[in-house]
Parts: sequence; C-alpha cells; structure tokens
Amino acid sequence: MKRSIAWVTDSTCTIDPDYAKENHIYIVPLRLMLGDECYRETVDITAEQFYEQLRLHEKAGSSQPPIGEFVQLYESLKDKYDEIIAIHCSSELSGTMNTSMQAAEMAEVRVTGIDSQAGAFPLREMILNGIKLHKQGKTVEEIKERLEQMAQNLAFYVIPASLQRLHRSGRVSGTQLLVSQLLRIHLLLKFDKGKVLVEDKIRTFKKTKQRMIEHLKADIGRIKEVCIMHVNNPAEAEELERELTNLDPGLRTEIMTFIPVVGILAGEGTVALAWIRNQPAV
Repeated sequence: MKRSIAWVTDSTCTIDPDYAKENHIYIVPLRLMLGDECYRETVDITAEQFYEQLRLHEKAGSSQPPIGEFVQLYESLKDKYDEIIAIHCSSELSGTMNTSMQAAEMAEVRVTGIDSQAGAFPLREMILNGIKLHKQGKTVEEIKERLEQMAQNLAFYVIPASLQRLHRSGRVSGTQLLVSQLLRIHLLLKFDKGKVLVEDKIRTFKKTKQRMIEHLKADIGRIKEVCIMHVNNPAEAEELERELTNLDPGLRTEIMTFIPVVGILAGEGTVALAWIRNQPAV
C-alpha cells in the first residue's frame, strides 16, 4: 500500500500555492526586510511587489523562518501523514534546512531531509519530480536517492547586476568592488555543491552572457529544459530565450522572476540560467 507523504519546503521553491495545496506541499516563508518592515515571502508580498519597494530602500535583507513556525507545522502533520520529506534551499547559503530538521526533533517526528543545494527552479523541479515518483509507488528512500542525484547534476549560473549589494552582504570585498568598478568587470557566479562561487571575471556584460551560454552548450545533449531567471529584467530574459531557441529549437525554456533573496544580494537587472543534467523521465 502506498504511504502518504507530506512535503515541507520553503518559499524559495517558487511553487504555485494552488498546486501546493493539491499535492500536500507545505511552504514555510522566509522573511524579507525592507527598511524597518518585515514581510513573509510570497504571503505578505510578491516578488514583483518586493522589487518595486527594493528601489526605495538601501536597507534590505532576508532571514530564515523562525523555528517555532516549523515546530508548529510538524506538530500538525505528524498524525496526518505516514511520511514527511523536508527539502529546502541550499544549507550552505541559509540555515533554513538546519532549522527545519531541529524543529522536527523538537516536534518528535521523523522527517527525511534533502538539501537541494540550490533554490528557485532546481528546488521546484526536485519537488515536482518527487511527487511524480511517489505517484509511481516509489519509496521515500528511492525518492531521496533520485532527488539527491538531481541536486548533484544541477547547473546554475548568475550574472549579478550590483556588486554594491554583494559587497554589503560580505560576498565581495571592498578591493574587489573598487577594481570591478574601475575596470567595469562583470562576475559570472555559479552554484557548486550548494555554495556560490565566482566562475569568471569578464570585461563586458555581452561576453559574460556568452560565457554563461557556453556552459549551457556544453550540456545541451544532456538536458531537456532550461530556466531563465531575472530580477526586474524581462527584456534581457526574453533576449536570452531567443538566443537559446536559436541554439536548439527543441530545448524547452521558461522565464521566471527571481526569488527576492537574490534581488537583495545581486541587485535589479540580475539574470541567470539553471538546468538539470541527465534528468530521468518519470
């Protein structure tokens, strides 16, 4: 007999709330700070609304959900489902995963934890694939193994628009900021085992974008879909989509507004590409 599963995740997953309700997905929102105001991501403010406000505030930040919110959720789920899977944004970038698992211990409920090693599109795809695998009758152990394989095969590249915001977050030093401003250098960042690393430093945005596309081209035979993400930069996202369609007309593309935490760190205008290699059919 197939066992019932509750999925616990956070608001970086970008999953539609109606789909979440229909598929037993419980989304705990991260907190977003603008000036002296605090918002629950996707509950009190949308990504689009947040970015409109971000232009007006120098002081902006984010934080993981409070542990009490997770404890309360797990208390409500433990008698309703046979199994609980918690899958969250990268534990290297946020304490959300750790807080979620600590809350499970406090609620005295067994939870299978999975580190997505990312967020946004890759996290969403892992959850959607996990739900399909469950419907096929796969066990929690089999689902965990498959989703961790997806995490190991993700590619995620980001071209930040604002080194000023990265500097404020401590991810770019003052010297790096000054040199980049003087030489007009653009950074190409990548996710690597959950961490965000500088992949390259390039003089023009056009060349930086082409370098990002080159990474995609190297994987083109091993992927079915690519997600184009942006922070209030739909024109550049659409241009990227045209370039990728010309590269491979059979490649599925999706344009997504970036989760607010990326806008806080990387600034308005940021663009990115994400894909998952060797994604098995489910």
